[in-house]
Amino acid sequence: MTLRHDWTRQEVQALFDLPFNDLLFQAHTLHRAHFDVNAVQRSQLLSIKTGACPEDCAYCPQSIRYETGLKKDPLMEVQAVVDAAREAKAEGATRFCMGAAWRSPKDRDLDKVEAMVRDVKALGMETCMTLGMLKAHQAQRLADAGLDYYNHNLDTSPEFYGEIITTRTYDDRLETLGHVREAGVKVCCGGIVGMGEGETDRAELLRQLAIMNPHPESVPINNLVQVAGTPLAGGDALHPIEFVRTIAVARILMPTSYVRLSAGRTDMTDEMQALCFFAGANSMFYGEKLLTTTNPQNARDEALMARLGIRPEGGAPGQVHTPPVACVQAEAASADACA
Repeated sequence: MTLRHDWTRQEVQALFDLPFNDLLFQAHTLHRAHFDVNAVQRSQLLSIKTGACPEDCAYCPQSIRYETGLKKDPLMEVQAVVDAAREAKAEGATRFCMGAAWRSPKDRDLDKVEAMVRDVKALGMETCMTLGMLKAHQAQRLADAGLDYYNHNLDTSPEFYGEIITTRTYDDRLETLGHVREAGVKVCCGGIVGMGEGETDRAELLRQLAIMNPHPESVPINNLVQVAGTPLAGGDALHPIEFVRTIAVARILMPTSYVRLSAGRTDMTDEMQALCFFAGANSMFYGEKLLTTTNPQNARDEALMARLGIRPEGGAPGQVHTPPVACVQAEAASADACA
């Protein structure tokens, strides 16, 4: 099929308005046409510099403006990052994502960041960085170091954006993405749902991604994790069906992109995640911590993948996960050690 980059607001909203079964059928059909539906790409995320960010993103515990009890840590040493990547690879991750809580990196910081990229790639892993806004020459430096992906999310629709962030503009984000593309680095770009936005905002977020040419190669869809002390704590959670709808529409609009289940999986049931995989999600953050928030325990993920017959991307056809013995024993005893 020919990929489209001319989606209208009306067309995207019409997808959200479809009966749920019709939407999932359409999304799954496209997913099956472009990907192995029984394989999921695993990424692991590490905060390489934590806290003290000057931005005011209303969802983020790393903002210096909010009292969240977060421990601030300076930029990690290269060897510590490589050690974490090596452990992630041993646990089945194929992409290692590194995030720093900066508005934008200083040139002097990039020497160490470039070394991280080179040394993690030497392990045979894909690399991804998220460092905030980039200048053109900074994006080129990362490209020259061999960076595979750069993550810079749009977060939400242009219309709702000002309710969430005031310290950088939508155009600032688009400019950084342009620098990344021009440098030849793949784009990882998605957003966050459940921040109090309407369905029209979710539709417009996905449309903004889908009119990029080319589409982002990786599209992370985050379900808001409410952190005490941030302005978005205490709000209403997005209904699980609406989250699945968002995954399905993302798959239809961007049929050859990886759509990643990102933050918020700890609070998702197995059934909700199974629907997401059916609807077109084919990437996930693996490992028990994201930047600063929790992620499902590895044993729970292994058990879920085994139940669904899903293997890590790159595994042999027919190869599925074997739940850890402790997980099987806990289930037999009706315990919750795998949750």
